[in-house]
Amino acid sequence: MSVNLLPASLPVDGRQSPTALTVARGTARFLHALGYSVVSELPLPSGRRADLVALGGDGEILIVEIKSSIADLRADQKWMEYRLHCDRLFFATVAEVPNESFPADAGLIVADAFGATIVCEAPEHRLLPARRKTVMLRFAHAAALRLQALADPQGPYGGEI
Repeated sequence: MSVNLLPASLPVDGRQSPTALTVARGTARFLHALGYSVVSELPLPSGRRADLVALGGDGEILIVEIKSSIADLRADQKWMEYRLHCDRLFFATVAEVPNESFPADAGLIVADAFGATIVCEAPEHRLLPARRKTVMLRFAHAAALRLQALADPQGPYGGEI
């Protein structure tokens, strides 16, 4: 069997709780079913790191900020900066977190480990062309680097994934 056909996984960096990892998995599966490609933990031009960035076939860019609890949501106010790097901003959480806890000016996804559903659509805020290009290049670079790191685990990619 070719090494390229073997199942592989990216290393978990330890920053995410088990609940957040579950939400990320189900949300990524859901977005993939809708035709998006997803990269997790993508560094943005602002220096922030988005939990999930989804790229549609038409170039639409979604950012999904994962919140595993109300305390997690209340402790994080940096999410407003993410809107500058996407066409639509969503939160994703588990069913146990009350929907009304989330801001009305962002979308909401409820997920488990196997899938998700959109509870509230996100308003559209189209990116300027130069910002879109920058985010798309970061997305492509991260995806290619991670794929190469899976194909060559002993390669010099360690800190960049």
